[in-house]
Amino acid sequence: MSFPALQDYLARLRDAPVDTSLWLDREGKAYGRYLNATLTSVFQPIREIGAGRIVGMQGFMRSQSHSDDGLSVWKLLDTTATDEQSIELDRLCRLLHTVNFYRQPSLADADLYLSVHARLLAAVDSNHGMSFRRVLDLLGLPWTNVVLQLPTIREDQAWIAHYVADNYRRNGFRLAINVADARQGIEQLRQICPDVVKLDARELNDEGAALQLLEEAEAGNATVIFKRVESTAVRDKLHALQARTGWPVLAQGFLWDVPTAIPHIAETHSDAVRDDLPAAIAS
Repeated sequence: MSFPALQDYLARLRDAPVDTSLWLDREGKAYGRYLNATLTSVFQPIREIGAGRIVGMQGFMRSQSHSDDGLSVWKLLDTTATDEQSIELDRLCRLLHTVNFYRQPSLADADLYLSVHARLLAAVDSNHGMSFRRVLDLLGLPWTNVVLQLPTIREDQAWIAHYVADNYRRNGFRLAINVADARQGIEQLRQICPDVVKLDARELNDEGAALQLLEEAEAGNATVIFKRVESTAVRDKLHALQARTGWPVLAQGFLWDVPTAIPHIAETHSDAVRDDLPAAIAS
């Protein structure tokens, strides 16, 4: 799929000096500058287990490196940043991820998952979703394929979550929420009505709650994604859930994929773990 407006924008970036806020390297990878840090994007696939089909990619910010092993610098930068600077960083990350994602034709049909940092829940104004929608419109990119995901919400943040969720929905974005476990997923599925619920697969200790979450999500036309799948034992639990429900189960994790700048999207059987997976994780 071709995006002419994006290609025009990339052509202008190729001539941009490296001391500007956004530029491309020789391979066409986009970088951004925030304070004294050089940042770029990596992506981790979201797969349908058993089939290996890739349905989406989550973008992560990394510091510049010669490989894809740069540091995740949110924690370092966020401790010194003001609310205004955090919003600026968030917008830079979204632009970087969007450019680096859609410059790769092989990814154009997958959904792009972008995180909303916890500090932004209270800091964003009513036009935050509109600003990002305007950027996507200018670049001619399919905003309907972008999923904005909120961090885990505390009880005292519920009103903020509703406010931000409404903001993003009014601007046409789909919404994902991260939850601590399946029971919180059920509660927030009922309260916030997200399009996607993401939960830590390592906390999959209550099979009954997990089944109920999958059932209510199916009834509400929502999706459940199990993240941080890092062992075959957790993978086997997901297969058991899939066998019980008969529905596809979506997951992401180091068991299959490390985040990379240029993901390999060839559909492989998702039971095949990475060749370089440490024994302590693969067991």
